Amino acid sequence: MSNLIAPHGGKGLTICLLEGAALEAEKKKAAGLKKVNISPRVKGDLIMIGTGGFSPLGGFMTEADWKGVCEKFLLADGTFWPIPVTLDVSKEDADAIKVGEEIALYYPKSKEIMATMKVTEKFAMTDEKKRWECEKVYMGEGTPTAEAFWKIAKADHPGVQMVMNQGPVNLAGPVKVLSEGQYPTEYKGVYLRPAESRKIFDERGWKEVAAMQLRNPMHRSHEYLAKIAVEVCDGCFIHSLVGNLKPGDIPADVRVECIDVLVKNYFVDDKVVQGGYPLDMRYAGPREALLHATFRQNYGCSRMIIGRDHAGVGDFYGMFEAQTIFEKIPCPKEPGKALLCTPLKIDWTFYCKKCDGMASLRTCPHGKEDRVLLSGTMLRKMLSENMEVPDHFGREEVLVVLRKYYASLDEKVEVKLHGAATGK
Repeated sequence: MSNLIAPHGGKGLTICLLEGAALEAEKKKAAGLKKVNISPRVKGDLIMIGTGGFSPLGGFMTEADWKGVCEKFLLADGTFWPIPVTLDVSKEDADAIKVGEEIALYYPKSKEIMATMKVTEKFAMTDEKKRWECEKVYMGEGTPTAEAFWKIAKADHPGVQMVMNQGPVNLAGPVKVLSEGQYPTEYKGVYLRPAESRKIFDERGWKEVAAMQLRNPMHRSHEYLAKIAVEVCDGCFIHSLVGNLKPGDIPADVRVECIDVLVKNYFVDDKVVQGGYPLDMRYAGPREALLHATFRQNYGCSRMIIGRDHAGVGDFYGMFEAQTIFEKIPCPKEPGKALLCTPLKIDWTFYCKKCDGMASLRTCPHGKEDRVLLSGTMLRKMLSENMEVPDHFGREEVLVVLRKYYASLDEKVEVKLHGAATGK
């Protein structure tokens, strides 16, 4: 019997990915259904629903779910959930689809039917509703008023841009997932389903597992956070996003290579597991930190490392807002409906020359002039502009991989620095 934390929702893993004869039969049926094009974000959400990563979700949210999640962090049935998981379509598609009808969800980039879905509800998403969702989900302490938020959000917040560019109608209903896309082959050995990560943790005898979220290559601060987790838990799950990022972010295959190099040279092998998951970043800061903890619970993790500006972008969020939000969320009393994965809160970390090692604001008494402030954004800017990387910012083995990647680029995207990246 497993000693790991139970999946979120109290129902075990909700798996909607078909296999074997059921998969082949559904593929044949799907070929004759009305096709609806889906975005990369929806593709990632579908795969997470399929594998059980988004348990207990078995499909896309109803309007009651959507509203409850935005306003109260709760699905319509009272289960905690922090961010909408919705399927948006064009008006033309919506008009052509009837409630009760089955449709095929088609990803045009790979020319593949990803899933079938029974439409149980259609609901309009006006610009007013989209703006309300953005203010509830994406507005943080960095922009304390809606007026201040909208002055910069449309131009500078990729999550807000994603919502505002969505189609005018959402479809709700259960799905049957037919494919995991390119992930099992392109990231073989790294891409893991929740059942697979749980099996690995069980085989190692782990009970308390801390998850580390990564969308940047691992620098010394990430390494330090992971090692703190190894000290206080049975092991650390270095779980990096292999879905889509914003322009200027480093692609997944390069980040995976960096993690491989770092783990091989600087970690005890049986205390760390590397994994990848297929979502697109939403850059929702505190709300996304909650989402990361929610689906990491499904992967078998009881702790979620939350450091400075987790899943943030620009200066939209307070430096530690992603930590304090865990204290403000509802805690449903019904078994399984509350979030059980708890934050492992760690202060701003850096290399201190006087301490002669990694430290944090909680442990280092020295001044800013003695610290090498570590940020993934700063590292990307230095590498993209061929600047010298300061000593102790990153391991040399990792920097070799990154310099090779940046040297291969024909065009470089400007990397904007924000307050948290510069230490202001």
